[in-house]
Amino acid sequence: MKLIKVLSSAILFVLIASSNAMAYIGLCCAHCGGNMPLNIPGGGIPETHEFRFKISEMFMRMDSLRDGTDEKKTSDYGPSTAAGHYRGVPESMESWMTMVGGAYSFTDDFAAMVMMGYVRNSMDMTTTTMMGGNYQMFSQGITDTKIMGKYRLYSDDHLAPKHQLSAILGVAAPTGKITVKNTNHPTKTMRGKLLPFGMQPGSGTWDPIFGLTYQKAKDPFLMGSNFMTLQRWGTNEQDYTKGDEYKVDLYIMRQFSEDKVASFQLNGKAWGDYSDEPKKGKDSGDCHAGLSSSNDWMTPLCDPTNYGGVNLHATVGLQFQPVPLHVAELNFSVPIYQNLKGPQMQSHYMMQLTYYWEVPTKKSRRYK
Repeated sequence: MKLIKVLSSAILFVLIASSNAMAYIGLCCAHCGGNMPLNIPGGGIPETHEFRFKISEMFMRMDSLRDGTDEKKTSDYGPSTAAGHYRGVPESMESWMTMVGGAYSFTDDFAAMVMMGYVRNSMDMTTTTMMGGNYQMFSQGITDTKIMGKYRLYSDDHLAPKHQLSAILGVAAPTGKITVKNTNHPTKTMRGKLLPFGMQPGSGTWDPIFGLTYQKAKDPFLMGSNFMTLQRWGTNEQDYTKGDEYKVDLYIMRQFSEDKVASFQLNGKAWGDYSDEPKKGKDSGDCHAGLSSSNDWMTPLCDPTNYGGVNLHATVGLQFQPVPLHVAELNFSVPIYQNLKGPQMQSHYMMQLTYYWEVPTKKSRRYK
């Protein structure tokens, strides 16, 4: 927490200090609104007839359990065979996600985008002696792929807008698996059994995406808001539906040199629980004590109602332009409010490094 306070203070000082700062330039094209934090999906409209590509590496750490707004101890839930307790309880989790994306702008107002990722999850578990004691649950795989179109509904200027409003419409394709199995459990009978929901990289359904983005440029500041929702309208092959997701991002940025921009964000998220347990659990008892569907859950991770909640993160970031048409960004986030439908793992912090570059075609105004 001391680190985030220092970073926040430094960047906020840059954002509000010095009235003799240089005029607004923007690290990317003025057409896309100058700049937008690169951790927010769908930022800006690229210059007409230009490609843009983005690659990110995100690390997230979760530690200890939370139910509602209350932190809980691992010992409150087990590991134990006693009634009301679980045979296995999570202690901490780390997740690495590599994300790649591309976009192309067909007109001054319309761009198409695609984003995909690969995730690697590891969770420290404490289990009963009969189940082998402590071990690290692991999963990895391709995530769902998002295909979106962004249309600019309003702008006060086509080439260098100070105000613009855009709508996003898309779909998340079920390229991520929902049947990843346990491969490293200390008890051989547990290997090959279905991993809990949170360790699965996909949703198993085609899900619509809706969004709305507002951007404002006011020398030397850039600011805006972004709303996006991922709706779960289908049922997957395991006969359950993942919860809907809603995200709201507010940001302010300040350009303090030709090649550097500092930012501060508030990132809110609300998401729902799962509709039911997987079909595999009902048929074979996966995720149930004794591998019998008539028994209690083996771990709170298996209970479909122990998911969902609301959280709010504060994020500080810095963008840097190493060469023209290229932007690198580093973001650091910590939670400032969490209300989880648990018990489930709570967020501790997140870091994301992103590299972004634009590629003008011969039809572009900026082509050289």
